[in-house]
Amino acid sequence: MLKRLIFAFVVFTMLLTIPNISLNLFEKKLGLTSEASGKENTLKNADAKPEEKVARDTYEPELIKVFNTKTNEVMVIDFEEYLKGVVASEMPVEFDIEALKAQAVAARTYLLYRLKKYPDGQAEHPKAAVCTGVHCQAWNSKDDLIASHYQGWYDENWDKIESAVESTRGQILTYEGKIIEPLYHSTSGGRTENSEDVFSLAVPYLRSVESPYEGDSPKLNGSVKISTSEFIEKIESVYGDMDIREDNLEEKILLGEVSEGGRIKTIIIDDKEISGREIRSLFNLNSTNFSFIQNGNEIEILTTGYGHGVGMSQWGADGMAKEGYNYQEILKHYYTGVEIVNMK
Repeated sequence: MLKRLIFAFVVFTMLLTIPNISLNLFEKKLGLTSEASGKENTLKNADAKPEEKVARDTYEPELIKVFNTKTNEVMVIDFEEYLKGVVASEMPVEFDIEALKAQAVAARTYLLYRLKKYPDGQAEHPKAAVCTGVHCQAWNSKDDLIASHYQGWYDENWDKIESAVESTRGQILTYEGKIIEPLYHSTSGGRTENSEDVFSLAVPYLRSVESPYEGDSPKLNGSVKISTSEFIEKIESVYGDMDIREDNLEEKILLGEVSEGGRIKTIIIDDKEISGREIRSLFNLNSTNFSFIQNGNEIEILTTGYGHGVGMSQWGADGMAKEGYNYQEILKHYYTGVEIVNMK
């Protein structure tokens, strides 16, 4: 008989003893949790009226320096034109315009945050505050975007990208009058993460919130299959010899701590505590919301969500937009307690 087990979630009595964890956490139902008429019951209320305030000590430079990771050169590019390349690279143009506007404001805020924090560049790119890779936020030139899409993509879609950026021109996110670092990711898997559960530092505007409208995300659920022997070899290659074998994994791999967002912070392997982030990296998983299933000499690793899970879920933003939320409501939902203000 094939033995099916979920290592991280194996012992029912263990689950009952973990504080603040319910079985629903391990069997998420990610369909819509509310009707459009009852949005206020499941999502935070957000004032749809634009803020009239002006951010203190902020300005929009006409030109910025960006390190191009493809050419290893520093480009000088118009501030708003750079943002159009980011929006086109970070979100599918098929997304609702309100989601694209939310991305534009988040990208503008992120850029300004970096320009102020790293005026002389960063270690990875010392002559520019931002780069074109995922280390910062993705950017592609118009030529690269045209080359990577179907013929006619630019003519059909660029006006939409420009509208998302230009209709929100100068708008950024602040918390208590200061520019925020608006982290974002692809798909949360139903609930975003508290910043300290991923990056150690607790940030007041990066709080765990529900993200129920992600059903269209192709990254909502993932799977990696690996042989049991390779699974054990990978673990022991990093953590040394352990008393783990194909026939004792059920008792040797146990759930440790789970975050408020439902992701695994730690698991216990042969009495050794290992972080969920380490396991994600070791097996190249989509997220730290994972479970293991063993069928004979094969292990399947199931994942929910894609990315670090902190801040705005991009697919969640599109789902909210399709439910009738505007970009301001989307941003104020994913970034707790923020204001949308105009740059000087």
